[in-house]
Amino acid sequence: MRLKPQYLFALILVGVLVLAFVVGTTMNAAGKAGKAEAKTAVQTKAADPTVQAVLTPEVAKPYIVTIRGRTESARSVVVKSESAGVVAATPAVEGSYVRKGTVLCRLNVDARQATLDQARANVRSRQLQQKASADLAAKGYRSQTQVLQDQANLDAAAAAARQAEIGVEQMNIRAPFNGVFDKREAEIGTYLAPGQACGTMIELNPLLIVGDLPETEASKVRVGANATAQLTSGESLSGRIRYASREADPMTRTYRVEVTANNPNLIRSGLSASVKIGTGVGPAHLIPLSSLVLDAKGRQGVRYVLDDNRVAFSPVTVLEETPQGIWVTGLQGPVRIITVGQSYVAEGQKVRVGVAR
Repeated sequence: MRLKPQYLFALILVGVLVLAFVVGTTMNAAGKAGKAEAKTAVQTKAADPTVQAVLTPEVAKPYIVTIRGRTESARSVVVKSESAGVVAATPAVEGSYVRKGTVLCRLNVDARQATLDQARANVRSRQLQQKASADLAAKGYRSQTQVLQDQANLDAAAAAARQAEIGVEQMNIRAPFNGVFDKREAEIGTYLAPGQACGTMIELNPLLIVGDLPETEASKVRVGANATAQLTSGESLSGRIRYASREADPMTRTYRVEVTANNPNLIRSGLSASVKIGTGVGPAHLIPLSSLVLDAKGRQGVRYVLDDNRVAFSPVTVLEETPQGIWVTGLQGPVRIITVGQSYVAEGQKVRVGVAR
């Protein structure tokens, strides 16, 4: 069966139109794909996150260890009687500053003064006897043995007199050093036996500031290092480490440290203090507190930008907090610290850097 010419022409025309449609559709799809790829590349380039960073220089800074402490008296002594007797007077005022040798309690002398007077009279008698013996010996009327015996008697009398003087002096219970007569234990009329207390003396100048160093800081502190203490009363003291324990407290695993400081104003014992101890000088960076982050391992540190605008992380150790920021160690040289956006970027990621305000 042969098709009519008009039908054949119509079929050829339809086939040409279909082919043209297919070719056009394919080219259009290819063009759109190319444009999409170009657009995706542009978007990928524009997708680099923007962060703000500040250039932080490395400086030499004194390293400080800060601990909690308290003030203590340099010495605390219970002053006791060396003899027995009834308290006759208490010249020192409780809580007052007294100098070494000040009478704190005075006991009744009783018969001790008479014993002293008798001993002194005996010394004078022995002196006359010894002198007469020496004069007679010089004239040949007394043997040398008798002269030596009289001299021995004089020495014995002098020793007895000295003993009596000490007995009388022991009636005065005196301050053993300059300090505060903090507490009186005996009043007028109290009988004191040998070894019983008159009162307590404390030495406040110099003053001790004591604290406990944690294990991580103990190796950094040396005897002689400078230290400052800020007291809860608002006063400040400066001094040096006089003692750093080598053995830890078995309960707290901390090490006792003592600072001596001049205390002309007699600041009280027992005040709480914040103690800062110098441990040397080394490199440090001052960074904003808000720039601290934690990495995937839980380490505290900062993210910063390398020269090729890629992000890096470095763990840091906080030295000191100040109103201007925190001082840290662990960084090297000038560093561009990320201050905005540090929590939304990862190590190795490329970023665009803006200037932190």
